[in-house]
Amino acid sequence: MCTGKEHPLEKEERSDRATVCRTGNLSSLSPTCSLPDRFVCYLSPSAVSNLSRDDTLSLAQRISENCPLNLKHRGITRERAPSSLTTEELQVASSLVRKFEHFPPAILRALGQAAVGLSISDIENSISDKDLEASIPALGEVRGWNTEQSSTIINKLLSSGYQIRDGQSLAKLGSLVAGINSSTLRSLSPEVVLEAIKLPEFVQQMVTLPSVLKMTFVEKISSSVGHPADLVKCIPDALASYIPKSLLVFGEEKPNIQDLNSKMWTREQAAMFFSDVIKTEPDFSRLSQSVLQGFTCAAVNEVEAERFQELAKVMKKKNVKLGEDQLSCLVKMVTLHGIPQDLDNYPKDLLLFLSPSDYAATGSCRQYFANIGKANLDVLQRESSQRKQLLLEALACLKIPGTQVNKENADTLGHLVCDLGGEYIRSSGGNLLKQLSQCESFLPDQEEAIRSVISSGNTTFGPPVAWSAFTLNELSGLIPVFDHSILQKIPKNVLTLWLKNYAHNSPLSREQLATVVEELLPTRHKRADGCPPDKQITEMVLNDDLMPIHYSPEELRACLKNVSLENHLSRMLTYAFSVQQLAELKRNLDETYPDGYPDSLLPKLGPLISFITPEDVSKWKITSADTLAALLKDQPPDDRASAVIKRYVDLGNALNATALNAIGTRYVCLLNATELNIIDSSSLKLASLNPSACPQLTKNILYAKAKQAFSDQKYLPAYYDLVEPYLGGAPGVDLRALSKGNVNMNISTFAKLRRDSLLSLTPSEVQGLLGINLHDLQKWQNKSPIREWVQTQKQSELEKLDVGLTGGLQEGYMNIVTPKFQCMYYVRTSNCCVLNTYFWVTARRKTALWKQSASVVCKREVSTPSSSKWWPWAALPNGSAPALSSACAKALESPAGCSCAERADG
Repeated sequence: MCTGKEHPLEKEERSDRATVCRTGNLSSLSPTCSLPDRFVCYLSPSAVSNLSRDDTLSLAQRISENCPLNLKHRGITRERAPSSLTTEELQVASSLVRKFEHFPPAILRALGQAAVGLSISDIENSISDKDLEASIPALGEVRGWNTEQSSTIINKLLSSGYQIRDGQSLAKLGSLVAGINSSTLRSLSPEVVLEAIKLPEFVQQMVTLPSVLKMTFVEKISSSVGHPADLVKCIPDALASYIPKSLLVFGEEKPNIQDLNSKMWTREQAAMFFSDVIKTEPDFSRLSQSVLQGFTCAAVNEVEAERFQELAKVMKKKNVKLGEDQLSCLVKMVTLHGIPQDLDNYPKDLLLFLSPSDYAATGSCRQYFANIGKANLDVLQRESSQRKQLLLEALACLKIPGTQVNKENADTLGHLVCDLGGEYIRSSGGNLLKQLSQCESFLPDQEEAIRSVISSGNTTFGPPVAWSAFTLNELSGLIPVFDHSILQKIPKNVLTLWLKNYAHNSPLSREQLATVVEELLPTRHKRADGCPPDKQITEMVLNDDLMPIHYSPEELRACLKNVSLENHLSRMLTYAFSVQQLAELKRNLDETYPDGYPDSLLPKLGPLISFITPEDVSKWKITSADTLAALLKDQPPDDRASAVIKRYVDLGNALNATALNAIGTRYVCLLNATELNIIDSSSLKLASLNPSACPQLTKNILYAKAKQAFSDQKYLPAYYDLVEPYLGGAPGVDLRALSKGNVNMNISTFAKLRRDSLLSLTPSEVQGLLGINLHDLQKWQNKSPIREWVQTQKQSELEKLDVGLTGGLQEGYMNIVTPKFQCMYYVRTSNCCVLNTYFWVTARRKTALWKQSASVVCKREVSTPSSSKWWPWAALPNGSAPALSSACAKALESPAGCSCAERADG
């Protein structure tokens, strides 16, 4: 069992820290002269508390020289972002800074990296305006400023008269540039920004900028760089992924492959230029992983079919990750002339779209499923029939008779273990825990089974009561499944040690970590009359990411009374506070700001946004799209998000590109018609939205705006990729135009088209839209609205598609289909609702309603308890205003439960 096992890196760290503790506690020795350089990075705050000022500056210099931010720290090898400082680093820096009351330039230069310990009060009250400006070069080299620190320094600089006149004065700010607000950045001329980004030392600062600032920098740069090739060449690497995809359409311009390869792109961005690249680069191996992930079915038009196998093999070598639609298209092209016999040379994810029999020429079914187990199973939807079938075939191949899976078979199944039901997990004991800890999510019966296995203690990890911090880390992927009955058995010192040494590198969210914190709080909370003397909240406490485990909610309420949260809120809200503790932070802010939070506080609310009420929001002045972005960043519930968006719009703010990107696909469906109609199409061009899951009215409005936004690119291959997310609102006439463009629409997009638009398409037009994906129609023919489309087509026309579609209209017969809402299908004329050519009626007898050459005959079924019959309506001549009979007029008053107006759009 690995219960008490100590990881080698833990042992090394313990040895280093023990040395530091022994040396640091010797009062006769100064750490500045007795400690080897490697140990100054591990000093605790108490070890530096009694230093003289001279020793403080000497130690600060050694820390700056010997403790770079890319290092083996806490016994764990990791590449840390420049702003990612540990609690110990911040607390030591804070202790060193406290040795001084004032900070002239000489002291700030000598402190070096330790200047990150400056409090907001120090910046505002202990550094003069003149000294602050003189210290910019030194402060700009400090890494790890938090939001409050950098913005306080910048605001003080600007208010004292500092001006950003050119690129040099902007670059001079160094790491402090993160403190500039986007409105200040927008006020600068593009020339200032273009000059600054030519300086390598300034470009390095781009990596850790907030997303809103990165987007603003891109906005400034792109406003003065007209051609995509020039934009790609001059944009700093850290900003490349923020370029709106519409600005990466090369058109007639030839892309520079080397420049594109040097940047990291999103999949959406790379799709814009993939076809351009693929037709100009004969050697696919020269393309970067980032460029190759942009593969689209449009490439079918640019590359000979034989070369797709070569392309797929390059993707395997470069570990390119593709989505479901991309893989579905790629596998069609790879197998166009038969199944390759060397499938192991292709991306494993492609095998998700093949079968064991397809793999037979390459290897055994066990080998096939071993590869499937290593593939990205989440490419397929969790409950999809395709994924369920894979698991059934895997169990049959491995000859697993019952529900018990041994370790060897578990290793073979790999990610497929994530789909095994609770009965398999229980029966297999601990054999599946290694694979289960890698799963993204679980179903309720799986969670219950995992808890049962863990609680039994009959695993190689032993019972929870005997776990070490390293053991807990091995199972960290299962922590979200652990309930109180398991967590309470893990020794508290183990939970604390894990939070301290491992949680920083854990993939768990702040909310998931909070469940561990809750176990370390007292089970019964005494009502606090005041803050206990040993719980006073100091600067050092506020810089401790383990702060939550030291305060019950009641203690937090009492001890926060004399603390200004605003200057520490951004960092504090990254800590794993429980729901009850977060509620106390919110209560403190409400008491501090009874008339509403100040503008400066709104971007810092983070997870507190989930505690906000509509009444709170009504008091806010959301004055910028940047603030809107900050408020929505933590993905609040829909009702809170809707209130925030409404307040933003009601205050007269524009739904510009920044606002639309902040709203994003997650919240775009919350916008009402009034809000949607104020969106300018030029803003939509710079946003990234997908309204395919929204109400039809939303899709209709946004499609019209998207069509206008991208109209200047209508005749370029990338036009389809730009407009594709909005096609759910496209009228039939636009789809017919696209059907002539070899767009190779994927079947999932086709199924989400506007119902009336889809039903108006002919089989040949559908063939033009789907292209290489036409055969997917057969798999989807029983799903609405594709089912209804099939049923309204002549079977003879469907057979011409040669994809196995059945259920179309036979010659001489009318197919009668019962609609979901017992409504006829209407179109509007000037005076009457007339039944369209494509329609459904509810009927008990085979009576045809057909479009004649000169007229449309309207009929309506009238049902009574005793009989059913047809009422004939007037014959309405095409192209003329109809003269209504009284029977027609009466029937139109309530056509089968839906009004004419409701059905006017089909």
